[in-house]
Order: sequence, then structure tokens, then C-alpha cells
Amino acid sequence: MDHRPEISPALYRAGHGEPLVLLHGFMSSWHQWRPVFADLVPHFEVIAPTLAGHRGGPPYDQPENTLVAAGASLEQHLDSLGVGQAHLVGNSMGGALVLELAKRGRALSVVAFSPGGGWSAGSGEGERLARLFVRQRRLAQTFAPIVPAAVRHPLVRRLGMRDVMHHGELVPPAEVVEMMRVSLGCTIFAEVLDALRSGKALLEGLDQIAAPTLIAWARRDRMLPLARHSERFRTEIPGVEFKVLEGVGHVPTWDAPQLVAELIREFAERHAVARACFVDAARAPA
Repeated sequence: MDHRPEISPALYRAGHGEPLVLLHGFMSSWHQWRPVFADLVPHFEVIAPTLAGHRGGPPYDQPENTLVAAGASLEQHLDSLGVGQAHLVGNSMGGALVLELAKRGRALSVVAFSPGGGWSAGSGEGERLARLFVRQRRLAQTFAPIVPAAVRHPLVRRLGMRDVMHHGELVPPAEVVEMMRVSLGCTIFAEVLDALRSGKALLEGLDQIAAPTLIAWARRDRMLPLARHSERFRTEIPGVEFKVLEGVGHVPTWDAPQLVAELIREFAERHAVARACFVDAARAPA
């Protein structure tokens, strides 16, 4: 089915072909994927929604603050957009959500960049992340009046974005200002902190994922360090492919947009071809 292109605060949708869903991280929006659209839209129908409870997205209406409930909310959102199975791509919280959707059979393939939810119970990582997000929001609130002028300087952008990017200076000043405004407009901030602190943001049942899955981890990830957050994804997802991305931070789309786009495109297209070959073989007469 063909859909008209849409660009709104709630959704970016453009292109033709197999559906490719891109999910952003916590306190962000679909704008996170802007650097890779030009390389992906010629190959797929690209669908990048702003997640529920984030600035520009729909309200979060689930009764529980859990990753499972967030997955149910997202599944309903995709249903409303007419999206069934799709190639699923996510970063951070978006990475956790695409894996949750994959457990529900919604994935043709999965690429997750430094996904959340993989730390071990009792490790204290949920509480650490909650403190980090609180610090980030307080800094944004405190310095909001001077950010538009300050981020004109590349060094300020690099220092200010160091938790999420290795090369924050590559982000245009206007985008940095927009990121700050989007982060402050996140209405489920308290709910996500509760999920992190209570252990309800942990991904369970990774062995239920049947779709081809690639986990790509940023070598310079300061938010979800490789050594502490990747092991469960490496060992619990059947047949998983694992790749370390050199020279990029937690949000790799600005650090290395061509690398990110090529990785997504190659993995999705490779498994689309494999799926077509399997179907052809199944239809062939005995």
C-alpha cells in the first residue's frame, strides 16, 4: 500500500518499498534520524514516529510504567499507522522497543544501536541512568536561556553533547537547540525514571526473538557502556549478529550518518533477499 509522504511533529513518513521503522531514544523525537533519511528513503518506505509521551508524539496512555506496556503502546501506534511487520531499527530506548516488538512477531529484521534494557538486575545501572537523566534535564533547564548563543561554538557543542555523541560539534547549532527543547518537552520523564529505578525497564525474554537481529554498539558509548550493557544481547538472542562501531557515541546518527545508513540498508536488504529465496524455494514443486 502506498502512503502519502508526511512530515509533522508526530511522524516522518516517505519513500516506497518494504516498511522500515526508525525509533528514537528517550527524551528525543524522530528528528534524531534526519541525517540518514536521504540514504534510506530511496530504498524503503521509511516510517519514523515520535514516541508516545515525547514532544510532538501521542500521549502515553498505558496504566503501567513498564517496558512491556510501552511495547503494547507502540504496537497500537503502528497499527493506527497501518504498519504490520516491518524492518525495525532503534537506538537506546528505541532499541529496547524494537526488540520488544520483535518478541511480538512484528519484525522482518531488527537493527538495534546500543539498545537499553540489557543491564543485569541488581547491577545498579537503572538507578545510575535515572541520575544521569535527572542531571541532564537540570542542566538543560538551567542553561536553556543561553544555549542558542553558546552552541554557536563547536567546542561548546562537543562538550555539551559528550554524554550522547563523540563528535557533538558535527550537529548544527539549530539542531542542538531543538534537541534541548524536545528533551524538556518529554512528558513521561517521571514514568521512565520510575521504570528504571524499579527494574521495570529491563528487557526479558530475549530468547523469544526469531527475526534476524543485529546489535550495533558504539565503542565510545558513555551512557550505556559496551562492557556493562552488551553481554545479554550477545548471549540471549538466538543467532544474533554483533558489531562494534568505532569512533561514535551513544547516538551515532550525527557522528557517522553514512555508516549508520549503510549498516541499516545492508542488513535489511540482505534479509529481504534471503526471505524471498526461502519463499521461492517453498513454492517450488517437489
